[in-house]
Amino acid sequence: MNDALQTQLDELETRIAFQDGTIEELNMELIKLNDLVARQQYQMQLIVDKLRAIEPSNMASQSEETPPPHY
Repeated sequence: MNDALQTQLDELETRIAFQDGTIEELNMELIKLNDLVARQQYQMQLIVDKLRAIEPSNMASQSEETPPPHY
């Protein structure tokens, strides 16, 4: 009986060690993905800001508009 318990204990310790390694690997990947998302959000914000800056220049102001033909 003692050997069976020792075997089970050894198996559980092995599983825990493996799970700890897996959790650490997953944590590192999560950190990388979080950094990637943050960079992409920053780049997207830059694009949005540039588009907003360009948008008003595509339209003429009221003073630059030519009057309609019926004037």
